[in-house]
Amino acid sequence: MREEDTSDLLKRFISYYRPHRPLFTLDMASAVLRAALTIVIPFLVVRLLGRDQMAQSEPSEIWLTIGVMTILIVIMAYCEFINVKWGHILGTRIETAMRLDLFRHLQKLSFRFFDNTKTGHIMSRISNDLFTISELAHHAPEDALVSGILIFGSLVFMYIINWKMAVIVTIPLPFILMWGSIFRIRLRRTFREVRVRVADINSNVENAIQGIRETQSYAKEDYAVDRFSNVNDDFLTAKSNMYGTMARFHAGMMFLMEFYSVIIIGGGVLLVHAGALELVEMIGFLMYRRYMFQPVRRLVGFMESYQQGVAAFERFVEIMDEVPDIEDRADAVSLKAMNGDIRFNNLYFKYEDGDTPWVLEDIDLHIEAGKTVALVGESGAGKSTMASLIPRFYEPQRGSIEIDGHNIMKLKKQDLRQLVGIVQQDVFLFDATIRENITFGKPDATQEEMYEAAKRAHIYDFVQSLPDGFESLVGERGVKLSGGQKQRVSIARVFLKNPPVLIFDEATSSLDSESETMIQQSMKELCAGRTTVIIAHRLSTVRDADMTYVLKDSKIVEAGTHDELIANGGSYRDLYDRAAL
Repeated sequence: MREEDTSDLLKRFISYYRPHRPLFTLDMASAVLRAALTIVIPFLVVRLLGRDQMAQSEPSEIWLTIGVMTILIVIMAYCEFINVKWGHILGTRIETAMRLDLFRHLQKLSFRFFDNTKTGHIMSRISNDLFTISELAHHAPEDALVSGILIFGSLVFMYIINWKMAVIVTIPLPFILMWGSIFRIRLRRTFREVRVRVADINSNVENAIQGIRETQSYAKEDYAVDRFSNVNDDFLTAKSNMYGTMARFHAGMMFLMEFYSVIIIGGGVLLVHAGALELVEMIGFLMYRRYMFQPVRRLVGFMESYQQGVAAFERFVEIMDEVPDIEDRADAVSLKAMNGDIRFNNLYFKYEDGDTPWVLEDIDLHIEAGKTVALVGESGAGKSTMASLIPRFYEPQRGSIEIDGHNIMKLKKQDLRQLVGIVQQDVFLFDATIRENITFGKPDATQEEMYEAAKRAHIYDFVQSLPDGFESLVGERGVKLSGGQKQRVSIARVFLKNPPVLIFDEATSSLDSESETMIQQSMKELCAGRTTVIIAHRLSTVRDADMTYVLKDSKIVEAGTHDELIANGGSYRDLYDRAAL
């Protein structure tokens, strides 16, 4: 990673501390005080055990020194309590803020991002990665500061005690720091690879659980296990590589640190033998050896957690830097009401830029306000894409869409989407109550309004027959309801939203005939007085449409009423005849 990239990451990371400055200050002050008192204690011991000092000291002075050390230890323990409790709370608060920012940003991203990103990868970043970042947020500044104070302070006191011995003690430190620097990039690379593999596992498990009915109905349990096993093996390989790098790092650090002990003991013995170091000073250096080891070991752990945290934060930033494809223009117009007159003007669209073929090509049509228009054609002809362009889920590369004379590219997204209601074939219900699902589009709706919407969607009687009524849970993706029941809940949701423009995207294609009849009754009530676009394979659904457009090979090839199109004997007639077989 380039230096400027690292600097930018650091600035963005530090910005999350700003709202928690008082707590951060308390945590750092406690850490500094604890480290400072730690390095004072060996110095007091050396003073206490000094030959001249011992001979001249009164017992009361000895007890006073012991009492002072005891008080220092009590203060250190209290500082430790503050660091452990409030330091972790600081990290958790930062984690919570980052998770909210990430979730808020995800709500702004366009469909194109979710088309190309696995849900399991997003889940891994919003849970596992952010926990790792919270640990870094707590431990990184504390470990760096405490270790720096302990090392520097210990060296200062060592030079005060005996500068010759202190020089010997200082010699190995650059080699220890150099070894950590060598493995810094290697550790980050291996930690990042592990996080990618964890995301792959999450994605695979999510798909397997959501598709468990299909897996078991096709007796493909072994296939699902094989797929998971491959992903799991990739994780094992990545983790093994990570542990190999960690092993080399820790083995080298252990050698350097143990050799450090040999240097202290060997150098101390030689200096004592030469009369350049007193035995009591040697004891002090051995005590400071512990306080040198402790921060060095802490820095080793810090290096590991730092690289994990940086890898996780890089993945967090990747999503936060993702720019939505569809954003309001600076001069976007607010539109709080519309009649629903829709025009497609010479429109071209494809999902990927480059030489890929057009999904929609040279589309021109006019939907008058309050009219019902049907879009029919073979699968892949572009019907659903046309519907997705009206609320600006995607944007055309050429041409335009106008509503009541306004180019939708110049309207505010939120206003536009508030005025468009969509009922899809694959209805999504939240894992919540029926009440919450119906009122999703209008949370402040009264109970009477919700009941009226349910009645008009022909779901009220069914819901009231349930033991918990409208407080009944629908399960994940509405699994506790039938297809027709889910569809009617979604229609009740649109009734409550009360938009002037409706889009029915294959709303009845997967239902039995009884459910289809009931849904069609609800649709007929819902369409009254609204501009309606119906996408359907079952042509019986669109017989009464004011105008039907037939799409083929990304273009509109026919237009007219049902009777006119049948009489023309073209593509529509072919679709109708095949459906009748």
